[in-house]
Amino acid sequence: MCYFLKLKRTIFTLTLIACCFSSLLYATPPKGKQAISNAWELPPLILNDLNGQKHNLYEWHGKVIMLNFWATWCGPCLIEIPDFIEFQTHYGKQGLQIIGIGLDEERKLRNFVRTTGVNYPILQADPELQYPLLKQWGNSFGILPFTVVIAKDGHFVFMQQGILNQETFDTIVKPLLTQ
Repeated sequence: MCYFLKLKRTIFTLTLIACCFSSLLYATPPKGKQAISNAWELPPLILNDLNGQKHNLYEWHGKVIMLNFWATWCGPCLIEIPDFIEFQTHYGKQGLQIIGIGLDEERKLRNFVRTTGVNYPILQADPELQYPLLKQWGNSFGILPFTVVIAKDGHFVFMQQGILNQETFDTIVKPLLTQ
């Protein structure tokens, strides 16, 4: 019995440490390559919205972008979305643009958006291609939710796996809106 308690405690401790260290990502370039520091240096992100209309991320150039990768099956994703709706409502006129990248079936995304009243664009990515897409944007582990904050000039400011909370928004995103 004591062995199982120690094992359980060890697993819990390792999980906690892994979560703490993976909550913030810092991209490191492969040897001999320069790190990409600007969203506009990546291949264009062109995806359909839930009405079938193509959008290029560059359409929102000049705004502070919170690019949020999520799925309807992801519990933590669903927890942060009501906050994102509030952020878009209160800070949209100041230059904030939240863009959701749904890694799920269109029907499920559409139902969720309709039910919750999401007030920012949701673009749909092929769930089969989610890992290469997440890796391209700096999330090599494929953990959801994943949020990338992009300054008005396109520079990456912040990347986070896991829930982006009010404190992080106030510390990282709000100051960008006044620049």
